[in-house]
Amino acid sequence: MQLNWNHPEITDIISRALAEDIGTGDVTTDTCVPSGWCSSGFFLAREQLVVAGIELLQQIYAEEKLEILVESGIPVDANAVIARVSGSTQRLLTLERTALNFVQRLSGIATLAARYVKEVEGTGCQVLDTRKTTPGLRRLEKFAAQAGGIRNHRMGLYDAILIKNNHITAAGGVRPALERFRDCDLPVKIEVRSFAELEDCMTAGATHVLLDNFTPSDVRAAMTQIAGRAEVEVSGGITLANVREYAETGADYVSSGAITHSARAVDISFRLDQSQG
Repeated sequence: MQLNWNHPEITDIISRALAEDIGTGDVTTDTCVPSGWCSSGFFLAREQLVVAGIELLQQIYAEEKLEILVESGIPVDANAVIARVSGSTQRLLTLERTALNFVQRLSGIATLAARYVKEVEGTGCQVLDTRKTTPGLRRLEKFAAQAGGIRNHRMGLYDAILIKNNHITAAGGVRPALERFRDCDLPVKIEVRSFAELEDCMTAGATHVLLDNFTPSDVRAAMTQIAGRAEVEVSGGITLANVREYAETGADYVSSGAITHSARAVDISFRLDQSQG
C-alpha cells in the first residue's frame, strides 16, 4: 500500500498523540531549558530492526530541520543512526517521546513481519496480515507490516468479502452464504473449520477458502481435497515457530494476527549531541 503521510487521518493521529502527551505544557523541559537554546540530535537503532514510520517525523518535527537517513522498509544493524533533527532544544525534548512511540511501535511490526517472511522463504507461500490492529492505527500498522515484506490482507470490512462462521450461521449454511455473492465485484473468500464445511464450499463453487485452525497435517489433507480448485489461506494459531510448516503444505497464503497485535516495540533512542544557548 502507498501511504500519503499528509493524509488527514495520519495528521489527526499525530495531533492527538501530541496533545495526549504534552497537555498544557512540558513542565520539566520548560523549567530546565531556556527557551532560546538550540540543539541537534539523532535517532539511534539499538538493535537489528526494519525501519518503519520514520516518515512521520516530518509532521512531528514540522518546525525543525529534519534529515531522514533510512526510509521505511530498510533493515539496519544495531547502532545505526536513522534520522537527525535540529532546532529548539525545548521542542526536541518535548517531542521526543511521541516520535519514539510511533517509530518504535511501527518498526517493531515491520521487524516481526520480516521474520515471518524469512521463515517462509522458498515455499511459494505469501504471508498476510489481518485486521487485528490497534484501533485507530490500522493504516499505519498495515503500512508497517508491508514495510516488513508481507502482503496486506483487506484493509477493512469494505474492500473484500470474507464469509466467516457467524455469517454462515446467519445465512443458513455455506451454499446460501456463497449464493448471495454470485454477482459481487469484490474478492470473495469463505472460512471453513472442518472437512465437511470444506466439501460444502467446493461443491458450491468457492474459489478462495480460508482454513481456520487446521493442523499442518489437516491442511495437507485439505489441499488434496481442494485439488487446485481454489486459492487457499491458512489462519489461526500461526506463529514464527510453525509458519514454515504451514507454508510447506502448499497453501497459497498464511495469515497471522500476531504480526500487528503482538509485535514488540523495538529499541530506538533519541540522543542530543549538541546544545547551545
